[in-house]
Amino acid sequence: MKFEPKSDTYKKKVKESFERQEFMKLINAQLIDVRPGYCEIHVPYHSSLTQQHGFFHAGIISTIADNAAGYAGFSLMEENSSVLTVEFKINLMAPGDGELLIGKSNVLKNGRTLTICTSEVFISKNGVEKLCAAAQLTLIELKNSSDQK
Repeated sequence: MKFEPKSDTYKKKVKESFERQEFMKLINAQLIDVRPGYCEIHVPYHSSLTQQHGFFHAGIISTIADNAAGYAGFSLMEENSSVLTVEFKINLMAPGDGELLIGKSNVLKNGRTLTICTSEVFISKNGVEKLCAAAQLTLIELKNSSDQK
């Protein structure tokens, strides 16, 4: 589906918001791509992001699904808006066993207030990507609300 952003500076808006997220810095997440209604985020493997088996923790996988969706939706929102997740459901389909998490999200429906997105999170191991999680998320656009503290 093709979407038109409501702001000419949507990429700058998303990038600046992403850079303000301290948690993204903590897990060394990287904003890879933003287009109208689409976002991709990568997280390289680090042992501090794992569970007891050495796989990426489900919390990190969920975070990437959430953030990718949030910024896919945010790319379509008005310049003076902020975004929050109001609901999401995630299915963990395979262990996060690899060197890189790749979160990709697409907007399904961009409404006046609510935006529905899907996220897929892949694990890359030895150059092979495997789907490890899928999520559906609902976002709310907070109009006339700063995206900063």
